[in-house]
Amino acid sequence: MSRYSGPRVKRLRSLGVDLPGLTRKSKDRRPTPPGEHGESEKRRRRESDYGRQLKEKQKIRYNYGLGERQLRLLVTRARASKDATGGKIIELLERRLDNVVFRAGFARTIPAARQLVSHGHICVNGRKVDIASFSVRENDKISLRDRSNKQKVELTVVSNALTSLALSRPEWMSFDASSGEATITGMPTSSPIPELNIQLVVEFYAKCL
Repeated sequence: MSRYSGPRVKRLRSLGVDLPGLTRKSKDRRPTPPGEHGESEKRRRRESDYGRQLKEKQKIRYNYGLGERQLRLLVTRARASKDATGGKIIELLERRLDNVVFRAGFARTIPAARQLVSHGHICVNGRKVDIASFSVRENDKISLRDRSNKQKVELTVVSNALTSLALSRPEWMSFDASSGEATITGMPTSSPIPELNIQLVVEFYAKCL
């Protein structure tokens, strides 16, 4: 399945959670599930174990903007690691360059951050990187490409994002406002998705990988 490009708040309502990487909007305005009978508690079916696992997996897919194949490959990498699979999945997701650009404050959402990356506006350690799935490492420095600093439209978009952060910057990242450079100071250990049960994601893929 390709990346989601439909109504974003509808996804939040369906999953029952805010996804900061997907949109800055919140489900709180209409907290019930979408559909004609979304407000009817009596009509809601009891969720199966598979349904709960699927929902947690979908939270990750929509928040980080991944296709099913991309997520499967990522989970496969995590399972091959010596670390706990759940924690490794979170680490690999958070280390993606498009997510790092978002968490640093250069963009308001991960889709917007992916556009900055794919258009060649982001540098890692002074070198242009235009691959959104690029995995950053400790001590890497992420900044806007010099040529991008001279492009008025892109600079305005980034400036607006930096002055109104969607999320506070994580503890594994430092940011130098004077140079506009973010530095990876450690490895991610948690996701900003509220109430994400990563173990259910591990169980979901244990049956099909």
